[in-house]
Amino acid sequence: MIKHSCGLFGIYGNQDAAKLCFLGLYALQHRGQESAGIVVSDGKKTKYQKGMGLVNEVFKPEKLDTLTGHIAIGHVRYSTTGSSMLRNSQPFIVEYSKKSIAIAHNGNLINTGFLRDKLESEGTIFQSTMDTELIIHLIVKSKKKTLEEKIIDALNQIRGAYSLLLLTEDKLIAIRDPHGFRPLCLGLLNNSYVIASETSAFDIIKAKYIRDIEPGEILVTDKNGLNSIRPFPETRHSFCIFEYIYFARPDSNVFSNNVYLTRKQLGRQLAKEWKINADMVLAIPDSGNYAALGYSEESKIPLELGIIRNHYIGRTFIQPFQEIRDLSVKVKLNPIKEVIRDKKIIVIEDSIVRGTTSRTRMKTLRDAGAKEIHMFVSCPPLKYPCFYGIDFPTKEELVASNHTVDEIAKIIEVDSLGYLSLNGLLNSMPIPGKEFCVACFNGDYPEPIEEKISKYNLEIV
Repeated sequence: MIKHSCGLFGIYGNQDAAKLCFLGLYALQHRGQESAGIVVSDGKKTKYQKGMGLVNEVFKPEKLDTLTGHIAIGHVRYSTTGSSMLRNSQPFIVEYSKKSIAIAHNGNLINTGFLRDKLESEGTIFQSTMDTELIIHLIVKSKKKTLEEKIIDALNQIRGAYSLLLLTEDKLIAIRDPHGFRPLCLGLLNNSYVIASETSAFDIIKAKYIRDIEPGEILVTDKNGLNSIRPFPETRHSFCIFEYIYFARPDSNVFSNNVYLTRKQLGRQLAKEWKINADMVLAIPDSGNYAALGYSEESKIPLELGIIRNHYIGRTFIQPFQEIRDLSVKVKLNPIKEVIRDKKIIVIEDSIVRGTTSRTRMKTLRDAGAKEIHMFVSCPPLKYPCFYGIDFPTKEELVASNHTVDEIAKIIEVDSLGYLSLNGLLNSMPIPGKEFCVACFNGDYPEPIEEKISKYNLEIV
C-alpha cells in the first residue's frame, strides 16, 4: 500500500506523437492513476490536453486527433507533493518571451520550501502546489543566455529526486538527477527518439531500448539529433530499490535490468532465510507473485493461486484517501476458500507500510479457513521516511519504526512473520548493492535532509 509518484513518456520526430504518447502512458498507468496529460508541438506552437482520471478516460480519440505535432511529452500522476486536483496535473506549461515550455516530473525535491519562499519574496506567483512548477520558475528567471544554460542554472539550485521531460516548440529534453533516484530510459522507433520511465512503454509501440539516461545527464533532442550534456560532478548513485521490489512492471527493465527476474530472486533469497513447514505458498497479487514463485521453487513448497485479484480495481496504494484505500483492499482481493481451508499457508508480500492493509488481508484468509498463516516479506522492515517521492513521509506512519517484528505479527494477526534481511536484499540485486538508496530501511539518506522540512515537501493529500 505504497504510493509512488509518476510516469513519464516523450517522443521526438513522429507525426503520430500524441497517439504514441497515449499508448506509452497507458503502459505506465500503474505509476499514477490520479491524472494524465499530453503536450505536443508541431515545431511552431504547442497544444495540450490534461484531465483527472485514467489515461483512457482523459484521452478520447477525438481529443487525440486535435493534438497534432511531431514532439510530445506525457505524464501520469500520483501526488507526492501537491494536492490531487486538476491544476496540479502535468505536464505543467508556461509561456515566457513569446515561447512555451512544458515540464513533466517524476520524483520529489527536498528544498522546495526554501526555494519557494525565496521566489515568492521576489514576487513570483505560483499557480499550483507542485515542486515541478518551482523548477520552471527557476529556469525562466535564470539570467543565462541559452535554454540549456538556464536549465543547468536551475538544476544547480534544487536538491532531491527528479527525472524530468521538458518540451519546447522544437526540442525534447530529458534530465535525470545526479543520484539517479528515478528511472528514465532512451529508445528508438524507426527514426524517432523515445523517452520513458520504464521499457514496457517501449514494448507497446515496438520501440527499441537503447540505453538509460545516465544520472546527472541532460539529453537534448532536436533537428540536429541527440546532444548529451553532463554538467554535474559524479556522485554516489542512489537508485530507488523499490522500483525492483514493487513499483515497476515485471515486464520492464529499469536501471538496465529486468524486474521479473529480480523479484523472483528476492523470493529465492527469502526462502533461504525463512524456512517453515507448510502446505502451500500464496502470493499477494500482483506484485507479490514473482517473489512467491521464487520462494516456492527454492523451498519446494507448491505455489497455489489462492487469492484472486479483481483487475478492475486500481492499485490500492494509488488512491488518495484512506477510506477509499480500505474499500479497495476488501474489493480488490478475494481468497478461494476451497484452496485455503484447513491449510498451513505461507503468504508472500512485497512490503508492509502501515500494517492496516495486511491486517485486512490476513483476516480474509482466516475467514476463508486458513489453519496457520505465516507471512514473509521480500524486503526489510520500513523504518524511516522517504523524501524522494514515496508516500511515507513520517515515522509515525511506519509500523516497523514503532514495533518489533513480533509485535507487527500480532497487529496483522499472523502466526509468524519474517522479513528479508538488508544484506539479502542487496545481494539479490542485479547490480551492486552500493548503487541503491536504502534510506527507508537504514536511515542513510544520500541527500542530507534538513531538520525542518517545509510544508510544501510534505503536502501529501
